[in-house]
Amino acid sequence: MQALRTAATGMAAQQLNVEVISNNIANMNTVGFKKQRAEFQDLLYQTLEQAGAQSSDQGTIVPTGVQVGAGVKAGSVYRINAQGTMTQTGNKLDIAVDGRGYFQVLMPTGETAYTRAGNFAVNDQGQLVTQDGYLVQPTMTIPQDATDVSISKSGQVQVTQPGTATPTVVGQLELATFMNEGGLSAQGSNLFKETAASGAPTTGVPGVQGLGTIDQGYVEASNVDAVSEITALIVAQRAYEMNSKVISTADNMLGVANQIKS
Repeated sequence: MQALRTAATGMAAQQLNVEVISNNIANMNTVGFKKQRAEFQDLLYQTLEQAGAQSSDQGTIVPTGVQVGAGVKAGSVYRINAQGTMTQTGNKLDIAVDGRGYFQVLMPTGETAYTRAGNFAVNDQGQLVTQDGYLVQPTMTIPQDATDVSISKSGQVQVTQPGTATPTVVGQLELATFMNEGGLSAQGSNLFKETAASGAPTTGVPGVQGLGTIDQGYVEASNVDAVSEITALIVAQRAYEMNSKVISTADNMLGVANQIKS
């Protein structure tokens, strides 16, 4: 019975849906996290009677036909890049992007990764790094005797040192954007890599040509909405239960057919 296989695809789809939702909920407090949404597509149809087929010698045609679907499959898991809430931390090395753009990070492999998580720190050489110690690009060094660090809306990094009244510029942050941000490949640790789907990055100074601006002393919170995720979880659970009920019903029907005696 086709219903068994069709319902099985529905259960597998809702299992994936729950896995995506659970990952969203698990990352509710992850800085810069962007929630995901599972999207589905119907499978091929078995055509028992073609719509538009001639049904008589008088030229009458079948208006709708008979097609039976084979179930559902995962189409994609789409990342929703909506802005997260700006959360004030008071830490001068915490910076958030208000608008479009990703910070650039140099990986140990020499590749460039991209992140929205701006909870940065300095390493033993005074260089601005991520929580994993990866260098933020372009590279900049905070002097050891710096008494204050100021980062402007346009990403210019200035430090104040003893004996000088005028702040010194030590670097300029740049942001990267992509034609298709949903095509970026998540690497974990709040990092993404470009793919053929995302297109090549376009870099520029914050606040210019549609790029977001920099907010110092803030981090961008996850854009996961707890109420929406719990609601989606309940819907997915009910859909899973209904598909399992279809399997149970189809099994009962087969059992009845199997008990028919000639």
